[in-house]
Amino acid sequence: MLLPLLALLWAGSLAVHPRYMPDLVSVQEGLCALLPCQFYFRFSSLRDFATGSWLRDGSDRLRYSPVATNNPQQQVPGEVQGRFRLLWDLQTRNCSLLIRDAQSRDSGSYFFQMHPENFGRNFYPNPLTVNVTALTHTPDILIHGPLESGRPSNLTCSVPWACEHGTPPIFSWQGPSVSHLGPTVTNSPVLMLTPQPQDHGTTLTCQVTLPGAGVIVEKTVQLNVTYSTRSSTVDISPGPSSGKSEPMAEVVLVTIVEVAVKILLLGLCLFFLSGEVTVVHSSQNAHT
Repeated sequence: MLLPLLALLWAGSLAVHPRYMPDLVSVQEGLCALLPCQFYFRFSSLRDFATGSWLRDGSDRLRYSPVATNNPQQQVPGEVQGRFRLLWDLQTRNCSLLIRDAQSRDSGSYFFQMHPENFGRNFYPNPLTVNVTALTHTPDILIHGPLESGRPSNLTCSVPWACEHGTPPIFSWQGPSVSHLGPTVTNSPVLMLTPQPQDHGTTLTCQVTLPGAGVIVEKTVQLNVTYSTRSSTVDISPGPSSGKSEPMAEVVLVTIVEVAVKILLLGLCLFFLSGEVTVVHSSQNAHT
C-alpha cells in the first residue's frame, strides 16, 4: 500500500501542465501563426524536462511523427520541416509553436508533449486547434507624389501584413507602362517609373507571390499622368534609350518656326520690291 502511494506522489511531483491561450488559432494562407504554450512543474528540477515536441492529433498518438521538436532522436516530416518551429526555453518555460508559410493542409489539432529524461512518462494534454483560411489581404500601391510625364517617380508595392519570419514574397509589376522595362526593375517592391503621356489612364498591377504557400494576390490601379512642356522623357530601362528627348524636339520645332518666319519675311520683301520696281517703270514710261 505504501509503495503505490509513494509512486503516485512521485509522479505528481513531476506532472507537467502546459497552458494554451487560446484554444483556437486562425491564420491565413502564407502567413504565420503562434501557438502559445507555457509549462509548469511541481517539486522537480528543469533537468528532468530537457526536450519537448509538438505533435499533430491523430488516431494513434504513439506512432505519429512530431511536427516540431528539439529531441535529436525524433524526425520531422518533410512537408513541415523548416515551417514549424518549437520556441523552446527552459528558463521562461516557453513551449510555444511557430508556424510560418501556413498552408491549408496545416489545419487540424495539435498537442504538446514533454520528454522527461529521468522519468518515463508521456503527457497528453487537450489539443489546440489550428484553422487555416484563404488569404484575403491584398497589396497596397503607394504613389509618392503626382505622376508627371517625363519625370521619374517611385511607386511602392507594400505588404505590411506579410510575416517577417516567412519566406520573402516575390513581387512583379505588370502593365503597358512597364512592358518595356527589364525584370530587374519590375521584380522589385519599389518601382522607378518615368511615365509618358500615353500612359495616362492605363492600369498598373502589382502581383505578390508567397512562395512558401503558393499563394498569389495582386492590386491594380489606374495611372493619372499629367503633362508638362518642360519635362523630359528619359527611359530608365537598362541599356541605351530608344526615344528622343523633348528638349531636342523643341529645338527642332523652334528652328522650323524660325525658318518659316524668315521665308515669310523674305517673301514680303520681294513682294514690296517688285511693287516698287513696277511703279518706277510706269513713271518712266509716262515721262517719255
